[in-house]
Amino acid sequence: MKISQKAMLVHLFTGTGAVFAMLAMLAAVDEKWSLMFLWLVVAFFVDGIDGPLARKYDVKTNAPIIDGVLLDLVIDYLTYVFVPAYALFKSGLLPGWTGWIAIIIITFASAIYFADSRMKTSDNSFWGFPGCWHMLVLVLFALKPDFWVSLILVAVLAAAMFLPIKFVHPVRTERWRLITLPCALAWVFFAGWAAWVDFDPASWAHWGLMLTSIYLMGAGAAQQLIYNEKS
Repeated sequence: MKISQKAMLVHLFTGTGAVFAMLAMLAAVDEKWSLMFLWLVVAFFVDGIDGPLARKYDVKTNAPIIDGVLLDLVIDYLTYVFVPAYALFKSGLLPGWTGWIAIIIITFASAIYFADSRMKTSDNSFWGFPGCWHMLVLVLFALKPDFWVSLILVAVLAAAMFLPIKFVHPVRTERWRLITLPCALAWVFFAGWAAWVDFDPASWAHWGLMLTSIYLMGAGAAQQLIYNEKS
């Protein structure tokens, strides 16, 4: 198989994320939340490995007819933002006006952030919270905190999208990658486990989700503090 064909297959593989996003949305419309999150976990797994494949086969050179970055951003918005925001609204975790406030903040702020040309740092981390709302919403489904807690978390993370706070990329940020990458894989495992057992409160998956989420959310800021990094 020619290198150009392999590069095109990588684009097609990335495109499957849109299919998984639709399957997740259909599950969400039927309020089958566990199934929705299982599809989102599959999409997250695809997103985690298509980047290394794209760099391996140099898709920009060998399959330039498709803009892989744009394709990835479109799918990320669907799987990281749109579907999770809908689930948060329809699930009742944020009732009444709080749900409306949340979906407006999440969808609008994320659209602006995804179009920001400054979102990546020199070490391939993110400046600002990278719109990974699927992570927050899954944890909220698992823990079911008071709606005020959920609303405050949404507001804080939305604001953090536009603050000079670093958030690591699990694959591309080299510093601490020996910890970050296994932690990200563990998060995928715990997320799938939590969804599989229908967010049973007795499941140990909830503890794993909390611990891995805390690390993934805070590792970049910790690096800034330890190494005195500035924006």
